[in-house]
Amino acid sequence: MTASRILVVDDELSIRSLLQRYLQRQGYLVETAETGTLALERLHSFQPNLVVLDLNLPDMSGYEVCQRMQQETGVYVLMLTSRVSTADRLQGFHLGADDYLTKPFQLPEVSARVAAILRRQRIKAPVECAPSLTFPSLRIDPESRQVVRHHKVVPLTALEFDLLYTLARYPGRVWRRNELIQEVWEFNQHSGDERVVDVHIGQIRKKLELDTSQPEMILTVRGVGYKFEPPANPEFTPALSQSP
Repeated sequence: MTASRILVVDDELSIRSLLQRYLQRQGYLVETAETGTLALERLHSFQPNLVVLDLNLPDMSGYEVCQRMQQETGVYVLMLTSRVSTADRLQGFHLGADDYLTKPFQLPEVSARVAAILRRQRIKAPVECAPSLTFPSLRIDPESRQVVRHHKVVPLTALEFDLLYTLARYPGRVWRRNELIQEVWEFNQHSGDERVVDVHIGQIRKKLELDTSQPEMILTVRGVGYKFEPPANPEFTPALSQSP
């Protein structure tokens, strides 16, 4: 199996060196960058499977780097920072980060979170096990990782796609927030609170729903969590089709 590639972005040499040595011992291919500009360059030259990204960079905000990475490739991002406020975490998730870990950190926890994110990637690799989902005015294709709504491609981040696909694959099922964290993030002890799910649901609704104040597909179940309902069509039965 080809080793996964990890890009570590941090302005502190000691942190970059520590994580590079540790992750290399775990069997990963690791490169580092000390600035946002260099990180964006290596995003294309190194093509990492995962970016460990600090927020405090000398030339641009880690938030900006995360957003640009999501726009360009949708790479998985683990934010690593000394900022501890809920607002900081939610902003990172809003821009497409997959997980968030605060400094100081324990190396085994870094390893566990990295492995959890990459496991999601490997699980989604066998396309034959992941059927395309077709509903009225909505198609979700796991092979191309494309979502088409009213015949137009909807740009979703990697995490938004995974969350939508999980919900849509089981129409009518009610998911608790912690169940979605377990299923989509593949991690039992999430670093942030469960509002991370609300943030991503809100982003998906903005991109898919005709009226976010009255969503018709991704519905809130008060006191529990969320469920997916196909766009209204009483004669419609959801179709699962294998990608060719």
